[in-house]
Parts: sequence; C-alpha cells; structure tokens
Amino acid sequence: MTNDATATPDLNDLTIAVLGGTGPQGRGLARRFAQAGLKVVLGSRTAEKGEAAAAELSAAIGVPVSGSDNRGASEAGDIVLVVVPWDGHGELLADLKPALDGKIVVDCVNPLGFDKQGAYALPVAEGSATQQAAAILTESTVVGAFHNVSAVLLEDPDVTDLGTDVLVLGDEREATDLVQALADTIPGVRGVYGGRRRNAHQVEALTANLISMNRRYKAHAGVRVTDV
Repeated sequence: MTNDATATPDLNDLTIAVLGGTGPQGRGLARRFAQAGLKVVLGSRTAEKGEAAAAELSAAIGVPVSGSDNRGASEAGDIVLVVVPWDGHGELLADLKPALDGKIVVDCVNPLGFDKQGAYALPVAEGSATQQAAAILTESTVVGAFHNVSAVLLEDPDVTDLGTDVLVLGDEREATDLVQALADTIPGVRGVYGGRRRNAHQVEALTANLISMNRRYKAHAGVRVTDV
C-alpha cells in the first residue's frame, strides 16, 4: 500500500468482523455496516450465540449477516472490530493473536469504571486500550475508533442520521484512511483522523464525560469536530 488515497482497498471487497457483536455497541455497528452493503460477521463467546444474534439481526434488517465465535470471526474478517468489555480485553486479544496477525484491528473499547458518582476513566498500564491492543497484537495494524458513538442510536432503526463524528487514531495512514471510510458508511457519521495511537487515552476517557452529559440532559451525546 501507499499513502495515495486511490490505493485504499474497496470496503465492498472486505469482510468486517465485530468481536463482541452480540452486545449493544457491537450489534449496532454490525447493523449499520450491513445496511451499508458491507459483508459482516458477528463474533461472540460461543458460535451458537454468535449465529443466533446474526440470524436475529438479519431478520430485522433484511440483509444477510454471519455469526460465529470470536475466533471464527477473527479468522473471517479483513477488518476486525474489538467491541468487548474492558475486563478480559487483554486476555482475549492474546488468545486471538494468531488469528489477527496481518489484519487491521479496530479497538473500540473504553476502559471505564462506575460508582455512585457515575462513570470515570480507568488507568491503563500501556496508556489506553488501543495501545494495549497494539502491544499484544504486534503483527496486526491497530487503529482506535468508534469509542464515542451511542449504542442506542446505532440500534434504533428510526434514526437515519446519527449526527456525529468518529475520531480515528493510528500510526499507519492507509489503515486510518480505511477506518475513516468505514465510519463514513454510517448515515450522518464522519470519520476524522484524531492523532496517533498514543493519543487514544483522551478519546477513550471522553466517553465518561459523554455518559455524564447523557444522564444530565437525557440525551445521546456525540462529538462533532469543527472547521475540518
């Protein structure tokens, strides 16, 4: 690949795998990608759960979606989204490393804690979930993205314009360009380059602020970048 935008692969030729695709965020992203005409496979802890969730989603949107366990989805995907709980994030990626070698891995995980005062960002030894993924998946190209998109809006079939930007973080220009293009397939969403992987912590932590806004204003807050 080169930095020439014309060399960016066609998303229609790629399979998008969503690990944790049976949770609200993963299921919502899978819904939107499938509706955009992309080939999507849902991953879950078990193949049975992944297949059942994929069948339910396919019936709901009238578009075929495949299901598998997380390993099968990792093997099938060209771009693999990690949309799993923070607990067990590192362990799962270490287990799936052989299946993810050579692939673009998009980490969407927010390391957050919750107490009586609300959500707050957790410290991560590597700096962020995205950096932890990169430290484990040494033969993959790791990009951080989709941290701040409302799962409620993604899953709502009546929402035809999400009205938000997705900050995309990574060190490899072709990979971040491709993930920006992936974000652009969701109606009302724009992928915006947000810096290198070392800057992912701020974007992941921002989700705690958005959760606080949503609770205060009974909203589904997102992020918009001006003058870009």
